Amino acid sequence: MGDHAGLAEAARFGSVVPALVVDRRPAPGLARNPRRAAFYCGAVASLARDLEARGAHLICRRGPARQTILRLAREVGAGAVTWSAGYDAASQRESRELQSALEEAGLRATIVHDAPAVPPEETAAARASDGGRGYRALGPYLTVWAAQPREPYAAAVRFLNAPIDSEPLPQPQDFGAAPSDQAPSEARASAAFDAYLGAAILQYRTARNVPGDGPTSRLSAALSFGLISARTILRRVDERSRDPFLLAEEKFALRSFAHALARRDFFFQLAWFFEETPDGVLQPRMRTFGFARSHPALEAWREGRTGYPLVDAGMRELRATGWMHPRVRSVAASFLCFDLGVDWRVGRDAWDAELVEDDPALSTGNWQWAAGVGADLAQFPRIYNPRKQARAFDPAGTYVRRWVPELAGAPSAELFDAAAQARRRQLALPLFGGSEYPAPVVDHEPVAREFLARYATFAGRAPKR
Repeated sequence: MGDHAGLAEAARFGSVVPALVVDRRPAPGLARNPRRAAFYCGAVASLARDLEARGAHLICRRGPARQTILRLAREVGAGAVTWSAGYDAASQRESRELQSALEEAGLRATIVHDAPAVPPEETAAARASDGGRGYRALGPYLTVWAAQPREPYAAAVRFLNAPIDSEPLPQPQDFGAAPSDQAPSEARASAAFDAYLGAAILQYRTARNVPGDGPTSRLSAALSFGLISARTILRRVDERSRDPFLLAEEKFALRSFAHALARRDFFFQLAWFFEETPDGVLQPRMRTFGFARSHPALEAWREGRTGYPLVDAGMRELRATGWMHPRVRSVAASFLCFDLGVDWRVGRDAWDAELVEDDPALSTGNWQWAAGVGADLAQFPRIYNPRKQARAFDPAGTYVRRWVPELAGAPSAELFDAAAQARRRQLALPLFGGSEYPAPVVDHEPVAREFLARYATFAGRAPKR
């Protein structure tokens, strides 16, 4: 609540009535993901407590958004309604329909940008010659993004002091979930980031690539549900970077962290301006490329039993925690799309059922990027060799051993060497814990070459040798 664009905008029109409208049909992202639903309910409960501490109440109503909000607005005598934008196609469509209905009823309806640090229109304004349509390429976007102001929103808010009927807040059991063990709240998210900013962020460039060596911020869920704003994070990072005692490498780590948030904003603006491809493909030349919708090893990928330790560790971390390390996400996504040749939408939907964070626009943008059909303008897709990635970024096997107990006692060579894995299986020696780690479901080198050749033929390009 300390940096909320919607709240600041609403305060311009007088006393504020904070409201939560819950559709009687659960949002798909909550209905299929109990862990996420529990986090969402915890965040809502935390917001209600914070409002009560300020003498206000979170009004909860259930029903279709348009009718419910119109009814509540008339009930309290509101002249304006403000809400934060969603960036996936369904949210944008619902926002436009709501805005039209409110304006037809004589109300001012304002949609604000709260999720990104820099609103899409502000970066698009630099592309006046292109009609302000936004950026398809990350490089030019980053240059413009860095020049935009990112000041937090602050406002003196007065809440309406009047009795208003409210329904019970959503509860985890409404979604078939148990209460979240994370107790999400704005105060907890802010304290966690302050602790991270104090020390661990200075190793961010290593931590974002080396899953077994130091933490990343783990802010994706808190950002997704508005417990902390990207603007606040960037302001604190900017302040931290002015410390005169920082080493050059530490300042570079802070810039790299800000770059990650800029990339997040890039995908938001991409979805905002190119709404026509929520389930389609951004690159026109790749829209008819033949990814498969299934593969005999698809379930092995979902369960973390592909025979490639880094991929399996990532998928098991996801299933156990609702989060996966960023470097490992890239490797696991590459394996699905290129080793198995499976459509990126299958992977996106599989992860959506597990991840606590709920950002469909970011998920689509990142998965298209990984599959070589989105905003990444590289000539050929980035196909990661899962063994080489493990050797480079988990050389001691710290991360793999944590999430793949079958390999806890295996020599390091077996984590990176297919021949060493095969020799152990041939000798039928049980691994530590008594269960055998599976053989690779595919042979990476030939299937990757086959996919790249098919991609090159389709795109009319010859791959470099």
